[in-house]
Parts: sequence; C-alpha cells; structure tokens
Amino acid sequence: MADQDTTPVFQIQRVYLKDLSLEQPNSPGILLEAEQPNVDIQIGVEAAPAAEGIFEICVTATVHTKIKDKTVFLIEAKQAGIFEIRNVPEEQMSTVIGVACPQIVYPYLRGNVADTINRAGFPPVHLAEINFQAMYAQQQQQAAAAPSSPLPQ
Repeated sequence: MADQDTTPVFQIQRVYLKDLSLEQPNSPGILLEAEQPNVDIQIGVEAAPAAEGIFEICVTATVHTKIKDKTVFLIEAKQAGIFEIRNVPEEQMSTVIGVACPQIVYPYLRGNVADTINRAGFPPVHLAEINFQAMYAQQQQQAAAAPSSPLPQ
C-alpha cells in the first residue's frame, strides 16, 4: 500500500475551452477587399496550481489578420486542461507542465480556432504544429541568459 503513495501520477482530469473572442470590427467593408490579409499568430502557455497536485494548464492563441492597417478579424482563444500530477520528481515537474500538458491541450485549441474562423465566414487558419519541447528549451535558455537585475542601492 505504501508504494502506491509514491507512484507517479499524471492524469488528465478535463480539457475545456476557457475563453474565446472573435472580432470583425471592419465588416462588411473589409470583406470586399481583394488584397490578401497579413496574418499574425501568437501562442502562449500558462500554468497555475488549482489544488494540491492539481494544475490548470492554458494554451492561448491570438490570430490577428489585417489588410493594411485595418483589422479583418481578431480571434483570441484560451484552451485549458486540468491535470493531476503527483509524485513526479521535482526536476521533471517543469518539463511535464511546460511540455507534456501543452502537447495534450494544443490540438483542441487548433480545432476550436480553425472552426471559429470558418464559422465566421473566413477560410480557416490552421495553427501550425508546435514542438513544445523546443519552445520550453528556448524559454529555459532565455531565462538562464537573462542578466540578473542589480539590486537598488
């Protein structure tokens, strides 16, 4: 019985759409433009403890399309997952939270973003696959390379 208390646990409790916003501030006029829009996509990952051994991991996407300086559409979406993570060695925790969890949540976000854009009357924008391992490694390198701010005197 005591062995079960130290067995690593990694379980998905729930995956859900936490926030979704779509704006078309220049419709219908902008829809008559023949020019191809410029598409800017930003992806982010957030993690927060929800309870003892329970974490909420959110992957966010912002897709902003413009023609010249006018917005065609702006979509902001936040897909979240609740994960039970227990008895994982401390040195592996940040990798589980920063890589494994976002890899599970991200496909749901991709589908919701593409579906919402399509339902809004636009050709779907498909978010590219993301290598969360590489993204995590890059964030770790940037954090290590960041100079410590000097203490005020």
